[in-house]
Amino acid sequence: MTSGIQFDPEAIRALAQILKDTDLSEIEVVEKDSRIRVARNLPAPPAAPYPWPAGMVPMGTPGFAFPAAAPGVSQMAASAGAVAASASSSAEALDAKHPGLIASPMVGVVYLAPEPGAAPFVTVGSRVAQGQTLLLIEAMKTFNQVRAPRAGVVSRILVEAGMPVEYGEPLMIVE
Repeated sequence: MTSGIQFDPEAIRALAQILKDTDLSEIEVVEKDSRIRVARNLPAPPAAPYPWPAGMVPMGTPGFAFPAAAPGVSQMAASAGAVAASASSSAEALDAKHPGLIASPMVGVVYLAPEPGAAPFVTVGSRVAQGQTLLLIEAMKTFNQVRAPRAGVVSRILVEAGMPVEYGEPLMIVE
């Protein structure tokens, strides 16, 4: 702004009132060498609702419910939960300081055999050498070998094939 420009406060108030009374967000008046611009911030209009495909409802919608599981899924989940509960209770009963305890090095799913239908890597009573593969843990679509840290005999297998495991969870005992 230069010192030669004179602003009429009443004109500015009148422009502000026009903004207030209308849906306009700004007004600009230009006369000769002077220019007056009055603007305001309007709240953003609400976003248009997403056009969901027919038959689909967003999860936050009142009345939303997950579809019923396929037959047999709940039975599989219940039996997996029972297996996990029995395995964890037996693992809890086991002294975590047992010198032959093999703990899971990662979170994943246990596989006791190299492929479906194949013989397991080891069974209870198997004699193992240091570095021998005991089982696999699938994590992020990658199969990771769990190897024997020392030679010995497998005295207990605390997990079942297909069972999810957490980091540090007991897998087996090699004595």
